[in-house]
Amino acid sequence: MLQVGVIGTGMIGQDHIRRMTSVLAGVRVTAVADVDTTVAASVGARIGAPAFETGEALIADPSVDAIVVCSWGPTHEQYVLAAIAAGKPVFCEKPLATTQDACLRILDAEVAHGSRLVQVGYMRRYDDAYRALKATLGTGQIGAPLMMHCAHRNASVPGFYEKEMAITDTAVHEIDMVRWMFDDEITAVRVLTPRRSSLGGELQDPLMLLFELSSGVLVDVETSVNIRYGYDIRGEIVGEEGTAALGSLSPVQVRKAGFAADPVPADWRERFLRAYDVEFQEWIDALRAGGRPVGPSAWDGYAAAVVSDAGVAALRSGDRVPVVLTEKPKLYETEVAALAPNASAVAAGDAA
Repeated sequence: MLQVGVIGTGMIGQDHIRRMTSVLAGVRVTAVADVDTTVAASVGARIGAPAFETGEALIADPSVDAIVVCSWGPTHEQYVLAAIAAGKPVFCEKPLATTQDACLRILDAEVAHGSRLVQVGYMRRYDDAYRALKATLGTGQIGAPLMMHCAHRNASVPGFYEKEMAITDTAVHEIDMVRWMFDDEITAVRVLTPRRSSLGGELQDPLMLLFELSSGVLVDVETSVNIRYGYDIRGEIVGEEGTAALGSLSPVQVRKAGFAADPVPADWRERFLRAYDVEFQEWIDALRAGGRPVGPSAWDGYAAAVVSDAGVAALRSGDRVPVVLTEKPKLYETEVAALAPNASAVAAGDAA
């Protein structure tokens, strides 16, 4: 049984605690921590786990085998570095860290440790539809890929959302997905600003991002974060001999009163619920089997940060901005991320 400590007991932290407590197999949450100690104590009491006053104290506790970091983004670096120093695997929700320099410090620490400990929470790699799309691309049936069209649409965003977050918080999921989908690096970014939506307030919404890959593939990403009708994620790859796209928004089509309708997910939790379950089950299984993660790495977190920064620079300047990565450490050259679900079942009610 993998014993996990969770740092950050806000919305996403509590959701991960729920899944590890009541959905997934082979795991037990044995400790929690949050800057709001009252919330941490309440969450811990519900699951019979002690609440620690600091993340560092939780990491040091011998009852904790692995760490899940769901705290505020600027704190990620300190907790990930503390986990590496303790030699404990750590799952870090995105971002890995909020600056490139912080990401590089994490890379340096993990390389010095000598093996992977870090996994970053890019759950689209675990979504059934994205995995099917990648598998279709891999068969070669649509020929060599030439372009990909993506859309990332939110019904609305909170009041604290700023224009750069359309890249750093929203399109960052496409950034990681594209690198994984094509097994390639993004080499340059452009950002176009269409007519501004009256529903976006002071935001520049929507945006159109254009990514250039080293292979020559071009990827466009539309972000529309106040589109009102729902949470809509789209993706289509154009190949030399055909196209392949993500499936319908819903497995059910409703026909009534002269109309046919596909229900649209309300938010990211509804759309990617199963992807989160698969992501965590595979992380748990990998640690129990081999002691190290095989999903999105610290290098992937670093690369996403560099591309995001280039996107923000392109948004501000209107120019094409090159993406310049540091030399990839050999530790990450030898890592191969899992591309398909393993044999472990992810079934509701299959509690640890």
